[in-house]
Amino acid sequence: MKLKRVVVTGLGAITPIGNSVPEFWENLINGVSGAGPITHFDASQFKTQFACEVKNFDATQYIDRKEARKMDLYTQYAIAVAKEAVTDSGLEVEKEDLNKIGVIFGAGIGGIRTFEEEVSNYALNKDKGPRFNPFFIPKMISDIAAGQISIMYGFHGPNYAVCSACATSTNAIADAFNLIRLGKANVIVSGGSEAAIAAAGVGGFNAMHALSTRNDSPETASRPFSASRDGFVMGEGGGCLILEELEHAKARGAKIYAEIAGTGLSGDAYHLTASHPDGLGAKLVMQNALEDAEMKPEDVDYINVHGTSTPVGDISEIKAIKEVFGDHAYKLNISSSKSMTGHLLGAAGAVETIASILAVKNGIVPPTINHTEGDNDENIDYTLNFTFNKAQKREVKVALSNTFGFGGHNACVIVKKYAE
Repeated sequence: MKLKRVVVTGLGAITPIGNSVPEFWENLINGVSGAGPITHFDASQFKTQFACEVKNFDATQYIDRKEARKMDLYTQYAIAVAKEAVTDSGLEVEKEDLNKIGVIFGAGIGGIRTFEEEVSNYALNKDKGPRFNPFFIPKMISDIAAGQISIMYGFHGPNYAVCSACATSTNAIADAFNLIRLGKANVIVSGGSEAAIAAAGVGGFNAMHALSTRNDSPETASRPFSASRDGFVMGEGGGCLILEELEHAKARGAKIYAEIAGTGLSGDAYHLTASHPDGLGAKLVMQNALEDAEMKPEDVDYINVHGTSTPVGDISEIKAIKEVFGDHAYKLNISSSKSMTGHLLGAAGAVETIASILAVKNGIVPPTINHTEGDNDENIDYTLNFTFNKAQKREVKVALSNTFGFGGHNACVIVKKYAE
């Protein structure tokens, strides 16, 4: 059968550097850091006392106050970005076949804030017997955001959550892409959200020595590809894309941001938390995406890298890029959004795919900020075009976005400029 073409017709974002897509993009290309001292809880006794938090978020702008109380923060973010994306797409829901509109939306962790709160309350008051919020379980589970979005709009199409740690929302986009091109849906609301800046989240990652401890300078702590990088900075928020079958989009006169060209998936099969030192899984996932898109390495203009600012992870991704792209690796642009947003965990893939789409649409490559120390990591090839510190204008016909998750889960999406 001939596969259908899939385009992006709507975007939504809640991030540490902006609570809408336009605000996010403006701050991204201007190199604004979203990092600062943690306000969600008292982090004064933690090794890491800062994060990239969402600012000035008011759930009641999107959800009735009573309903919001039934949701963990990660679900509130999901509802917010889904509403922005659906509105942006111009979908007239009442005129659509709701059986052909689905929701594939994930979280890497889910309602950890709710879990922490409920278990803490039980531990403090267990002499009074077990007392739990009746919404404890539906607030906590990582599939509930997808369910809440479908309930809000009455979407009866494919509906489920994806969970693959930091690759989660890229996996969600890949699944949505495949279902639409196979004719299983006309439209799918896809992406991910996360709200893990809690004592358990920060404490857990601290115990693994995964987070930066640069407490004296939070805004410069996320520094991918710099020799002094010492771990990632935790972020939070959500990203949502409206993926739509091309003919369906054209029939309703939708604006089209970009086309999804292909996706790739792979597994490291190596370690619980560390990427393969030679980047084998990263290499395979990019090769798979290029094959799926029927593209050559030379077709790619920009890579929005996973680039978490960890000592080992940054090196392995660069090794993989050099192997896959060869000489062309020196001609394309490379940058990491996480230098500004921090690591949004399960939401990272969706937010970074949005950044890639906007790079294609606007002809601007966002920078990797916080590179100040020169070319002094012998494991990093600084002759590559890392787009350090300042955005670069260039035509971006094709962009590739990488995400890699604990457990060795790798997912990649390629977007391209839409053409008839």
